[in-house]
This record gives sequence, C-alpha cells and structure tokens, in this order.
Amino acid sequence: MIDTLKKDHGFAKDLNFLKKHTDIIVLQEEQSAVAIAPQFQGRVMTSTTNVNEGDGFGWINKKVIEAGFLSEEERKGRLENQIYVFGGEERFWLGPEGGQFSLFFKPEDDFEFSNWKTPAVIDTEAFTLVSKTNNAVTFEHRCELTNKSGTVFKMGIGRSITILNKATIETIIKTKFSANVAFVGYQTNNQITNIGDQQWLPETGLPSIWMLGMYNPSPETTMIIPFKEGEETVLGQKVNDTYFGKVPNDYLEVKNDVLFFKGDGTKRSKIGINSKRTKGIAGSYDAVGKVLTLVTYNTQEAPHGYVNSAWEHQEEPFAGDVINAYNDGSPEPGVPSMGPFYELETSSPAAALQPNETMVHIQTTMHLQGDERELSKISETTLGVSLDAIIKSF
Repeated sequence: MIDTLKKDHGFAKDLNFLKKHTDIIVLQEEQSAVAIAPQFQGRVMTSTTNVNEGDGFGWINKKVIEAGFLSEEERKGRLENQIYVFGGEERFWLGPEGGQFSLFFKPEDDFEFSNWKTPAVIDTEAFTLVSKTNNAVTFEHRCELTNKSGTVFKMGIGRSITILNKATIETIIKTKFSANVAFVGYQTNNQITNIGDQQWLPETGLPSIWMLGMYNPSPETTMIIPFKEGEETVLGQKVNDTYFGKVPNDYLEVKNDVLFFKGDGTKRSKIGINSKRTKGIAGSYDAVGKVLTLVTYNTQEAPHGYVNSAWEHQEEPFAGDVINAYNDGSPEPGVPSMGPFYELETSSPAAALQPNETMVHIQTTMHLQGDERELSKISETTLGVSLDAIIKSF
C-alpha cells in the first residue's frame, strides 16, 4: 500500500508535473522541500520529507492544472466558471464564504451553489514575487473586493513562506526527535491591509484571512483536534458538525477534550471549532504512510469575533469557527467527488481595520514521518493523545 501511495503521490513526480504547467519555486532544508506556485496566489502545492524519494503530502488536481486557465466560452457549464480547484496543501483565501457579508455571492443572488463564485484575487490572479532566498519567499498583491452587502474593500495582501529546520520544528512541538523521524515544516505569514481611506466596520461586513490545506487521504487517515473542556453555556458547543448535514458517528467521535474525524476522502463532511474551545492546533495521522501532520496558528485577540461562513442570512455573522476540518466525498449520489482529499483549515479574526492597518495570520504546517514510538510521543505532547488512541478511535 505504501509503495502505491509513493507511486501515486511521489514528490519528485508531482514536481516534474507542476513544472511543466506553471512556475514553481522550491525551498529546501536538508532533505525536506516545499513547492510553491506564484501563479496560484503563492500557494504551497506540496511538500516532502525527502526531495528525491519521498511522498508528496499535498493533493494536486492534475486535470485542472493540465487544462490551465480557460476562456469564457470554454468555462461555460464547467466548475471552472466558479472556481479553479488546483489543489495544494496550503492556500491563501479570504472569508466569509456565506452570509450577508459573503465575498463569494453577489448582492442580488440567493445562496445557491450555481451563484457561488470564488473572487479572482484568490482564484485566477497571480501574486507578485517580492523576494526569494533558499529558505524563504515573499509575495504581495493589491485588489478590490465587494461583499454581498455592497461594501467595497481596497486590500493589500502580503504572504511569505519559510521552510523550517529541525531545531525550529523541535522548538514548536516541544519535543526532540531522532534521525528515525523524517520531517518537513513551513511557516507562512499572511497579511491583509486596508489600503482604502474608509474604516472596515462590523455593520457593513469584515473580511478575514482563511488558510486551507488539501492533503492526500488514505483509508487509515484520522484528523485530530484537541479542545478545551468546559460547559457549553460558557464555551459554546464542542464541535460544529452540521455544515453539510450532521456527521455520522462512524466518521466523527467527540470526547471530553479531543475529537477524531475520518480523513479517508470518501464521505463529504465538515466540522468546526470555535475560538473559546481552540487550543491553537489541529492534526492528522496516516497509519498507512506513518505520517503525523500538525497545523498550528497564532492565537490572538478577536474583539470582533470570527466570520461566519454559513450559506444563509445570519443572526450572528461574527460567531464563526477558527479551525475547520473537511473530508471530501461525493456531494450527492451519482456525482463524483472533487478529490479525494481532506482539509485542515484555520482563520484569522474578523479584520476591523483602520486605513493602513494590517491583520496578520501565521500558520505552521509540519509533517513527521517514520518511527511510530517517537511519533506517538510527539502526538501526546502536541495533540494530547497517543497514536494507539488515534488508530483505535474508529
């Protein structure tokens, strides 16, 4: 099974494919590497613990990348009319997706999928390369967006990606590990700036930075999100599991302070954790490839809450989630899935920015692969659960 995964998702093979179709920047640290596409908003397409022989961890939609950007005529009746699903294991996006302050629906449109359209700034517009070294790259962009309530945002965007060395990863996870664990890690600094002359106000809608990572699934991949224990009256519900209808018990198990969510890429479902419950980390474990993935972000004050992306007119537009996880699958009987993939996502607070003020959202992604005893120790330190508990959760 592992050989099959490597054959299908080998980093070197994926890198060769990507380079045929778009510019790619590769950052390297020892054997680890990260592949970045400026044309696709500086997104991390994939990464690996071994640049020559390792798995690629990012899900890449090769059919869409191969076809490239289509003309208006070619896009008619196709998903590309609404979004180019290029894939990639960390992309810069903007929220909210739904609600009266949505950036994905026009003022006059109902919340139907046929009306949903990804803004060009996070779909078809390339980010400008500002600087590049062996271990870091920086991009910038400027844009103008209009939300569903008709509010215009003049926005500057900054995004930098840095590949991490072993010592930095060990500091972040508060655990040292031996050469029996291969690693790759990268940190992204993502910024939005109000470059207009009007303050962004909650009454007319606020944007947020939204980071999404699309990863290759396996039949034995489980996502893990630890959360704070406490009464729902104080901290809110443990998990929001009704994004696409309630998640069945054989895909989601919720304990007192941690949840397990299948990432097998076979059943479309999504969950969220609110800002009072979060511990600032989410992860996954692939028992087939022996890969522990950890995603952290800079927890910060959120005086205006987090944007709500539900596809409806919202009573509480700033009561959204800070961490999301998604398992791909068929959206309805007889319709193929987009992937298969699974996602871990984090969001910044709602950005009520004065002119020239900036919101910063920093996300760190780490993949650790190899010795299960060491991985279990890392999992216990970071996620609060052993690999054995993860494997036996379903």
